[in-house]
Amino acid sequence: MKLLSKTVLCLFSLSLSLHAEDITSPDGSITLSCNLNENGSAVYQVDFHGKTVIAPSALGFTFLDAAPLSQHLRVAGSRVASEDDTWELPWGEKQFVQNRYNELQMDFVETGDAPRSFSVIFRVFDDGIGFRYRLPEQPNLAEAQITDELTQFRMTSDPDCWWIPGDWDSYEHLYNHTKLSQVNALKETVGTPLSSSILENAVNTPVTMKTDDGIYLSFHEANLTDYAGMTLKVDTQNLSLSSSLVGSRNTAYKVKRELPFSTPWRTVQISDNAPALIDSDLILNLNEPNKIGDVSTYFTPMKYVGIWWDMHVRTKTWQYEGGQHGATTEYAKELIDFAAQNNLGGILVEGWNTGWEHWIGFDDREGVFDFVTPYPDYDLAEVVRYGKSKGVELIMHHETSAAVTTYDECMDNAFTLMECLGVHAVKTGYVGDVIPRGEYHHGQWMVNHYRRVIEKAALYNIAVNAHEPIKDTGIRRTYPNAIAREGLRGQEYNAWSPGGNPPAHLPTVAFTRMLSGPIDFTPGVFNIKLDPYTDEYQVNTTLAKQLALYVVILSPIQMVPDLIENYQGEPAMQFIRDVAVDWQESHTLNGEVGQYVTIARKERNGDRWFLGSITDEQPRDMEVALDFLDPDTLYKVVIYADAPDAHWDDNPCSYTITRKTMRKGDALKLHLAPGGGVAVSLTPFRK
Repeated sequence: MKLLSKTVLCLFSLSLSLHAEDITSPDGSITLSCNLNENGSAVYQVDFHGKTVIAPSALGFTFLDAAPLSQHLRVAGSRVASEDDTWELPWGEKQFVQNRYNELQMDFVETGDAPRSFSVIFRVFDDGIGFRYRLPEQPNLAEAQITDELTQFRMTSDPDCWWIPGDWDSYEHLYNHTKLSQVNALKETVGTPLSSSILENAVNTPVTMKTDDGIYLSFHEANLTDYAGMTLKVDTQNLSLSSSLVGSRNTAYKVKRELPFSTPWRTVQISDNAPALIDSDLILNLNEPNKIGDVSTYFTPMKYVGIWWDMHVRTKTWQYEGGQHGATTEYAKELIDFAAQNNLGGILVEGWNTGWEHWIGFDDREGVFDFVTPYPDYDLAEVVRYGKSKGVELIMHHETSAAVTTYDECMDNAFTLMECLGVHAVKTGYVGDVIPRGEYHHGQWMVNHYRRVIEKAALYNIAVNAHEPIKDTGIRRTYPNAIAREGLRGQEYNAWSPGGNPPAHLPTVAFTRMLSGPIDFTPGVFNIKLDPYTDEYQVNTTLAKQLALYVVILSPIQMVPDLIENYQGEPAMQFIRDVAVDWQESHTLNGEVGQYVTIARKERNGDRWFLGSITDEQPRDMEVALDFLDPDTLYKVVIYADAPDAHWDDNPCSYTITRKTMRKGDALKLHLAPGGGVAVSLTPFRK
């Protein structure tokens, strides 16, 4: 990672008093205070433009077989520092990221006999705050067996809240929109994923809120490393959130670490407008710089096709038995030809390897997959060879069926096979309850497994797209071979889940799940009604919205998932051929959580711009200023929009294509049908 500029100022001070320490963001909009209360407990408070947005909130830990580390403290010291540097993102939503913050470290020690100590490091950015605990090496605490954190976020009002339940196994829930006081995760039963563990009234992060004063807050975590994922338990009476770490049925503690160590960062993005949440770099900036070097030698952002949607609309099967097997050499070559003809760089093939007859619904899933043995009708080496001859790369598929120990044992062989074939990307999957029994998808044991996969894949020059993953916490900065992940209720739910994903789902995802990082959502279904495969389900968007998602949803790999015949003869396919997936810069132009959002992005290593706008069930007419365009440049503008009679339910495939010439300073008038969207390409005229 290239460091472009750096200005660092460090100032040190020693404080033995009990007075509050304050620190402000570089632009002065956010103030954070840390103090000891009357019980000798560490608390912090956050103000935004002079208004308290997080009231004095607790800090500390509870341990197994040890007293909590939270009270009878004194301040042993404090330090402040500032940093302002710019670093380069190898792929993603922008090329250059500014990292500017002020930092306060508070050191606490207990006042009694055999005292223990810890520090809290606060970083205050212009777009929010992050803080983490540091437990130093010390004589009275050699190992921490943490049963929970006492981290608290006390609200000052009852904000609107967009949330999914604090499920320890899955993020694949529809978002709820309620007041914080009305959150009831234990009643979340609609569309429950296959593997689900909701144990208390808690929410998963990112969780986004809007106060009555119009202040937007999003709570999450950054750099989740060797630790349990954090959910947030909701106190509906006192309007408070508190850390509730994901545990294990196999241990009485939730995290076990030898000292010294630091926890993940607890983060709060803060803004007076919703689009600024999307444009924030806070999560990325709280991760460490690149540890694995240049990934461009083996990973290129791409669009890809796949043998995948066929299984969800039930025209083909993953398993070999039964006569409808999808992963055949012949069909893979047909898709490779289609990809080569349409500027698509990859092909994903699911169901290629033996074991799919016994992959789910069974307790004895250990050893079902070996990740190297193809079915008889799939010539893996020939598919790879044929794809390379057409400029199309294979994306390997490793579904583990959550038999994690098996995958750990097989990973070297599986990655060695990929290395020998020259295959440099893999989609992993973890459907089902985790084996070994007692572990959850989001606990420390699995967090460490997901990290092992990324680190080992890097040794084999492999990029990882994880499904049924641990949530994204910005680790792609440190390991840029972690290219995307699922971690949400994806497109496939439209093919077989009652009600599918409602039109408001993705305008909510943009301001919640997408704040954490890239998504493999698989947009681009053209056969919205799923005819003739089913009359029970459909995709709850217009076709134009499916196009817009290629811009709105951030991902360096975007699937083109529908069956080939549904793209043939469709003029809208041209947008998919044209649209980029890697960006020089991105700007969120407007939006409200759960309602609508418009994003413009400029391609990296090029001069074209693309714009996507999506809405919920409500139609919208808007005017978008093209102030983001390059000056003194005339653009050919192609607008793929909902037709006047379009509607996500009644007439979803009705769209228009309009061509204009425009320049910086002009305004683009957009019409979005109910459940609809607009996709726009803007290409400079060549001199």
